[in-house]
Amino acid sequence: MSSYTPIGRKVTLNDIAAGCGVSRATVSLVLRGSPLVNKHTRARVEEELRRQGYVYNRAAANLRRRTSSSIALVLNDLANPFFAEFAAGVDESLAAAGFVTLLGCTGESAARELAVLGSLLEHGPAGIILSPAEHSRAPDVLAAVGRRAPLLLFNRELDGAVAEAEPWDRLMLDNQHGARLATEHLIERGHRRIAFFGGHHDSSSCRQRHAGYLEAMRAAGLRTEPHGRVECAPTRLDAAHHAPALFTGALPPTAAVCYNDAVALGLMLGLRRRGLEPGRDFALTGFDGIAEAALGTPPLTTLSAAPRERGRQAAELVLQRLQQPRAAGRQVLAPVELVVRESSCPPIA
Repeated sequence: MSSYTPIGRKVTLNDIAAGCGVSRATVSLVLRGSPLVNKHTRARVEEELRRQGYVYNRAAANLRRRTSSSIALVLNDLANPFFAEFAAGVDESLAAAGFVTLLGCTGESAARELAVLGSLLEHGPAGIILSPAEHSRAPDVLAAVGRRAPLLLFNRELDGAVAEAEPWDRLMLDNQHGARLATEHLIERGHRRIAFFGGHHDSSSCRQRHAGYLEAMRAAGLRTEPHGRVECAPTRLDAAHHAPALFTGALPPTAAVCYNDAVALGLMLGLRRRGLEPGRDFALTGFDGIAEAALGTPPLTTLSAAPRERGRQAAELVLQRLQQPRAAGRQVLAPVELVVRESSCPPIA
């Protein structure tokens, strides 16, 4: 049996049903992936769908069924290997649960973040995982998302957010404790002039890591110099560009606690431009635990946040929220682990 659809008219379920000799309900079951349709009938319907070029409007179907098979993942910097590994973990867990990941990247732009959220929400995702861009504001995100989908914040807070008042869950890294561990490690190695390098002060994760660094320095009775705090974008290239700023004082540092692994790897490049060998002439630590950290020259001492595992954890938290939509908001603090490698050498005698 066959049917003819005039050019320009949208193909309907009735057209598909007539084309392969089944009921409209059967076609609908095939589109929803129902196990009630036997494999031979399913194959016949799927072939007719392809032949007639039927396009399934999943968003409309989600509205009708009040369900969705997708989760939106919005990241601030997909070029950072940490977020690539995190995204892989998210997708791995969502796929196992039968969900598709809708990916968006903001490039650290708060305006772009709102545009990306608006576009992804048109697809009717069941939930959203958001790693906020710098300067993104809680009222703006709340206005964009509302209560259309549960939202999980990852690693950064939004400006103007009040944890008890916002209708979303949080998965944060133990940034302050981790940076304190890194600083204490360098102090134990014998360093006394230690800088904090990279990131921006108006990023919540950077503020927390800098606070941990200050805690350790003050506890050890060590001074922090004005030139001992160098801000830059949390990227390898910008870190390499800003490396000379570490050496503007009369007594330059002998070590640096870096905002993240990408910054630390960039600082290594900047040090070599000055004729200094990382891990011999200058010590440094990273933060994140990306796979590349272990392969650097020298291998990088870092605070491992296990990014792929954090991605799986974020996905599980969103899936749990879908099962318990009225449960109290959750705030989870993920641990980090100091991994000591060759980059955190003792100072030169």
